[in-house]
Amino acid sequence: MTGRDPIDLTDAAKRAMVLQDYGRPPEIEGVQLVDLKRFTDDGGSFMELARLDRGVAAALPGFECRQVNYSELDPGVIKAFHIHRRQTDVWFVPPDDKMLVVLLDVRAQSKSRNAQRRLILGDGHCRLLRIPPGVAHGVKNLAASRGRIIYLVDHQFSPDPDQTEEGRLPWDFAGPDVWDVVRG
Repeated sequence: MTGRDPIDLTDAAKRAMVLQDYGRPPEIEGVQLVDLKRFTDDGGSFMELARLDRGVAAALPGFECRQVNYSELDPGVIKAFHIHRRQTDVWFVPPDDKMLVVLLDVRAQSKSRNAQRRLILGDGHCRLLRIPPGVAHGVKNLAASRGRIIYLVDHQFSPDPDQTEEGRLPWDFAGPDVWDVVRG
């Protein structure tokens, strides 16, 4: 600051202006981000997604992997909101892709009930995202090319209505603007 008094803004600018929030994103109980190490050499790169001992990932205590899945999203596509009653998801987006992930805590008894969190996966980062049961989750591909998600789950897929873990909430359950790119 130069010590000057702040300038006066037009009424329209005052009504439209919001202050950028650079604080920590809200915590959601049970959600975990795990940074991964990527090893590169002249010929490419290598990264461990999970080191398993009888299906249990060392970096994800209590998570037993029962199935590994792969999904692709075309540019601009939104897939949301998924919700599971028992299943934990662990997501990985390759660092060359860029996905906006939105998490909503819709668990009635959670300490972080109704918390909402937006985060970017990929975009040069190598991380795993642990999504516990009852946390609604969705994704939007922000890249100009097809995006990829590799994810581990602790329940095997079943299309049987009595067995399935594939619950849905509307894509705009948190409001349609939750998918808008925030420009600083």
